[in-house]
Amino acid sequence: MSNQQNISVAEHNVAFDQSIREYLITEQFNAAVRAGAEIMKIYKHSDDYDISLKSDRTPITIADRLAHKAIKASLGKTRIPILSEEGREMAYEERRNWELFWLVDPLDGTVEFIKENNEFTVNIALMHNNICISAVIYVPYYGKIYVAEQGHGAWLLSDIAPTESPNYTYADIVERRVSLPLAEQKHNDFIVAVSRSHQTPETHQHIDTLRSQHPNLKVVEQGSSYKFCMLAEGAVDYYIRTTTTSEWDTAAGELILKEAGGTTDIYPTNNKLAYNKESLDNPWFVAKRL
Repeated sequence: MSNQQNISVAEHNVAFDQSIREYLITEQFNAAVRAGAEIMKIYKHSDDYDISLKSDRTPITIADRLAHKAIKASLGKTRIPILSEEGREMAYEERRNWELFWLVDPLDGTVEFIKENNEFTVNIALMHNNICISAVIYVPYYGKIYVAEQGHGAWLLSDIAPTESPNYTYADIVERRVSLPLAEQKHNDFIVAVSRSHQTPETHQHIDTLRSQHPNLKVVEQGSSYKFCMLAEGAVDYYIRTTTTSEWDTAAGELILKEAGGTTDIYPTNNKLAYNKESLDNPWFVAKRL
């Protein structure tokens, strides 16, 4: 796609025909892989994490910053604005009328990254009128990447190694993708996912209620947006979150789960999550596969 076409996508919000969809999701895919490469370079050298605290007292590492830089460089060519956890703080008045933007978490699961338990992801969502229309979640340690397009389905691609110069084409993605959910993930127990590092008494109270309905309930702890991917695969059945998350933590995962046949709802109201709000915090929510 030419530079002029790139500008047309962002500035004139042309209809999303097939060629534009293919172009954007390919750029999204390669940006995630490139960010994963930056993360894994740092992950191998824990003495160089350069850990500090952000204003909300959550940790940030050099890997977060380098992943953000890689994504910004990759997606900058689309001329579509980027709203990123590690980008500059952006006033609501500046972004409130965006029709099209990238919503990015360059390193979701920084706490798990620091703990070196492999449970971290790269999240990139393309938002149109504040609704996610394409999503990529990359799990660089495992070489797994999850992709979804609104109305077209959700897929898993395996053995996608982190590399600084990925050049996957749309044809490559189509050739290697496997539809979600995965048949081999069928199971008899009712499996509930919870955050490994962010649990509350309300989390456990809700699980106790579920256990009265599902005596075969089992709990698995997992970090980052990978929980959405496990739901989309069919490896788990339910995910309860009763602590604060941000919009970039959920947008990509919500679409991947939805296109795999699942739902995400605010808990306990059952309303839907909203995006590009004045506050980028999410309320509590429940995600489940149907």
